[in-house]
Amino acid sequence: MADLNELPATVLAGKLASRSLRALDVVEACLARIAARDGAIRAWVQCDAERARRRARTLDAGPVLGPLHGLPIGVKDIIETADLPTEYGSPIYAGHRPAADAACVATACAAGALVLGKTATAELATFTPAATVNPHDFTHTPGGSSSGSAAAVADRMVPLAFGTQTQGSIIRPASYCGVVGYKPTFGFVSRAGVKLLADSLDTIGAFARSVEDAALLIGALTARKELLGLARPDGTIRIGIVASRASAAASPEVHALVDSAAAALAAAGARVAAAKLPAAFDGLDEALEDIYGYESSRSLAYERSRRADGLSSRLRDALDRGAAVSAERYDRAQVSRRACGLEVAALMCEHDVLIAPSAPGEAPEGLASTGDPVMNRAWTLLGLPCINVRAGAGPRGLPIGLQVVGRFGDDARALAAAAWIDERLAGSASATPSAPSARTVPGARTEPSAMQE
Repeated sequence: MADLNELPATVLAGKLASRSLRALDVVEACLARIAARDGAIRAWVQCDAERARRRARTLDAGPVLGPLHGLPIGVKDIIETADLPTEYGSPIYAGHRPAADAACVATACAAGALVLGKTATAELATFTPAATVNPHDFTHTPGGSSSGSAAAVADRMVPLAFGTQTQGSIIRPASYCGVVGYKPTFGFVSRAGVKLLADSLDTIGAFARSVEDAALLIGALTARKELLGLARPDGTIRIGIVASRASAAASPEVHALVDSAAAALAAAGARVAAAKLPAAFDGLDEALEDIYGYESSRSLAYERSRRADGLSSRLRDALDRGAAVSAERYDRAQVSRRACGLEVAALMCEHDVLIAPSAPGEAPEGLASTGDPVMNRAWTLLGLPCINVRAGAGPRGLPIGLQVVGRFGDDARALAAAAWIDERLAGSASATPSAPSARTVPGARTEPSAMQE
């Protein structure tokens, strides 16, 4: 039998609920993997092994609490925890101890989850990288800002982890690390107790090793029974393949991957067709810049006005630019967002899901940047559910994913389609990282030139 840290969350959940497996044994397997690998990968900023063991023993001795009973989870370090420090990836908050758990953490624990620790995040969930490396090649970025969560799940340190997305912080690192990333419909998961960056954009989601696993975590948080046991697609799946201005940034291998995926899915029985996005879609990047800038400069008003010396120069400059966005520009951007959302909703009446690149290519070399969120920004702005599925590998052998985009609020349909697609496309990108890379991890970091998160 596979090591316990290798098993999918849904398999573990069944064994834990039936008492054929102890939570303590699962925790020990995860802790052993962390001890063996995290010195190099640096996915975790806090991991209290004894606290995790105590929680596991309590769960093993008591009743089954819910669908997450005994499952270890990682919590991105912008999500507050009462029993572990929450530092938001910033020296400003070194040693900070919140008074309460965030709503998503409290709800997960009430459903039986076990918090293994806090995973690394970029500075205040923006774009200055954490120390985490890509577990497939230590000289490449894991993506961000949910760097630690993506790397920890990819390296089999934990079966599930929380991430957040403001632009591309779930889907992009999921693609780079070769795991499933699920950004639910905007507003599905309560953000109470999460460090806010942009109120119109911030979304809590999941990293997992299968679509069903990701759905399990979000289903438990939202009491959506249709996510706890995904139904298989009923009839032929209608898939729209999209191209947008952002697609020009994709590498040749990503374009080839989209074409080969379309052919493979059509051969498997899907109805695959080109989906023409409305002209307004190409203006969403500018709208997001204004919304992100206006809202983030206000969300981080305390840090900008009182603790600016604790911010990176790049974040200070970005907040200054955001503060210069007028209310009129902000309002126009919101109008553009809503108008385009209606056009995309009409388009999606013709398709069950859309497929687009998750990232411009495989994870870039170097650790100075977390990569470009250009492929994710418009979908985040529209609030649509997105799932990264594993689709192949790039020229360096690193994972490349595709994002499955669903209708607003119709996450169950999107996830069911994504599970079907993932099963037919997953290949070398889903491989388990093994021995540490022989290449040296770069120590020096330079500031990237463009705003990315």
